[in-house]
Amino acid sequence: MNMTSPIPPRSGGPVKPSRLRGDRVTLAHGGGGKAMRDLIDEVFTDVFQPPGSEDQARLTADALQNPGAQLAFTTDSFVVTPPVFPGGDICKIAVWGTGNDLAVGGAQPLWLSAAFIIEEGCEFALLRQIVASMQAEAVKAGVRIVTGDTKVVDRGAADKVFVTTSGVGVIPAGRHLKADLIQPGDVAIVNGVLGDHGATILAARGDMALTTDIQSDCQSLNALIERVLDAAPNTRAARDATRGGVASCLNEMAEAAGLSIQIDEASIPLRPEVKGVCEVLGLDPLYLANEGTLVMFVPEAEAQPALDAMRATDPGRDATIIGQAMAGHPGRVTMKTLFGGQRLVDTLVGEQLPRIC
Repeated sequence: MNMTSPIPPRSGGPVKPSRLRGDRVTLAHGGGGKAMRDLIDEVFTDVFQPPGSEDQARLTADALQNPGAQLAFTTDSFVVTPPVFPGGDICKIAVWGTGNDLAVGGAQPLWLSAAFIIEEGCEFALLRQIVASMQAEAVKAGVRIVTGDTKVVDRGAADKVFVTTSGVGVIPAGRHLKADLIQPGDVAIVNGVLGDHGATILAARGDMALTTDIQSDCQSLNALIERVLDAAPNTRAARDATRGGVASCLNEMAEAAGLSIQIDEASIPLRPEVKGVCEVLGLDPLYLANEGTLVMFVPEAEAQPALDAMRATDPGRDATIIGQAMAGHPGRVTMKTLFGGQRLVDTLVGEQLPRIC
């Protein structure tokens, strides 16, 4: 059943007593009847207030009327465990992750859909918490959740709740951000420290008795990207370094550009706590997941304006240059080590940490 089903959203005024019985989701809440309507109404529709009452969202935006503007569309699923963790939750990263996937292509995110796979026995309190978080983050990002869906599955068929979001945005006319536009000599800039999200999720699971104050870096990057594009209009490309970390991101960009990339270990921004977690567990921080970190390639002549623009924003206050694109050896990424040697930074094989987003 679609969240845009004809259930009128509640307006202000006295709070009506809940029609939900008990404190957990049952299979009846996925059966298409009154219990399902009550769940959708009270937990989702009242919060998101999607426009219209049809089984699809009907979208218009002034930006679409500009000649040469393009639609951008992306989709992603989130299965992180635990669903709530220091610095965020599954719905916060769903909003930011999908919005950032649009923003790194130069799009201005406008609309999101949200589909929830809910395990029988999931607490209503958890659902209310993460749905409220999703709406709050969408407001911050300037996007609207316009449609969605819910399904309830048997106990053990999911892990409390999984979320799938799709996003639509508009790329202004004349804007082109693509990895195959990177040129030799272009510099690679990251907006902040690496690996916070991966280290946070590992510690939050409690499997290895790690104690740390690290929080996830999940955050919106669209405002940062807009400022960089104003300051460095010839910016070539941007990628958010989520699963597989910065290393995988750089390998993808090097392959698409048909160039090599060299980074400098001394320039890699890491928190001491993340370094410590990696040393204890034998992990490489270049492959740790991020949820609010990107890599941008800009011409060397525009590197300082781009850095200044990043550092003027909260998500970019720790921005730094970590490397440079070079001719030859297409698709190869290397790192100059602290000892003066070089090592290959290859694409991640397998997964360092399972289910980080």
